[in-house]
Amino acid sequence: MKKTLFAMAAAAIAFTGLSAPAVADGERFVLVSHAPDSDSWWNTIKNGLALAGDHVGAEVEYRNPPTGDIADMARIIEQTAASNPDGIITTLADPDVLSGPIQNAVAKGIPVIIINSGTPEQAAEVGALMYVGQPEYDAGLAAGQRAKRDGVGSFLCVNHVVSNPVVGERCRGFADGLGVELGTSMIDSGQDPAEIKNKVKAYLSANPDTDAVLTLGPTSADPTIGALQEMGKAGDIYFGTFDLGTEIVKGIKDGTIQWGIDQQPFLQAYLPVVVLANYQRFGVLPGNNINSGPGFVTKDALTKVEEFAGEYR
Repeated sequence: MKKTLFAMAAAAIAFTGLSAPAVADGERFVLVSHAPDSDSWWNTIKNGLALAGDHVGAEVEYRNPPTGDIADMARIIEQTAASNPDGIITTLADPDVLSGPIQNAVAKGIPVIIINSGTPEQAAEVGALMYVGQPEYDAGLAAGQRAKRDGVGSFLCVNHVVSNPVVGERCRGFADGLGVELGTSMIDSGQDPAEIKNKVKAYLSANPDTDAVLTLGPTSADPTIGALQEMGKAGDIYFGTFDLGTEIVKGIKDGTIQWGIDQQPFLQAYLPVVVLANYQRFGVLPGNNINSGPGFVTKDALTKVEEFAGEYR
């Protein structure tokens, strides 16, 4: 794994020094995500995409459904494929809806890399070159095992993307890591901040003996911070979260949040552009999928994270 990442980094550096003919091929790579415009976590993806485009000398575009509607995303993939890009980077948030458009793009001869959502197995099923992302169940399992060592026995999982089954694997893995049934511990919070806050408060009021809260990203973490503050539980209840963001970093720093799991979205956008450029220009391709995470971020390791939170971390 380390050798793969070092090779990717070396390739990226090498591209910056290539002669003009090697980088003047005019490749165009398009990244299509399932994220709504309101989800700021994806700013890191956008920044990684733009930087990679600069480094390899390719044109890059970011496209997404403004409201996060998966059917709309499927149409965007179809439109993107019709424009004949040199490569598509996309999430596989709902295989039932997205597999068809992705397979059609592959059938047209467009190289596809799956990132972030989905699994390596699902990426192979749709004909993608590879998968770049975090194994979600394994990340949840590691988090649950860590929480168990810290004395946690029960939890609330605040799932703001129930429609994406792979993300729910984080909750299932966490439960298995604790050695408990998931049961009703996972709630469908929706994505409205006020609704999330109210649902967290309602659950914790009805289940006052809950040891821990697990959130799955800034969309659910930020309102949960507010809910705990209003209930006087901030810093008292064990709180772990997936992903990073400005408010999450503040929460880790002030002790509200014990840890954040960084799936390194920068790499999820940056590395596929490097891979696709290598593939288009020289016909080379890494032999493995790439795990971009997980990594635990605690108060003791915040220097770089705090500096680049919401931008590259």
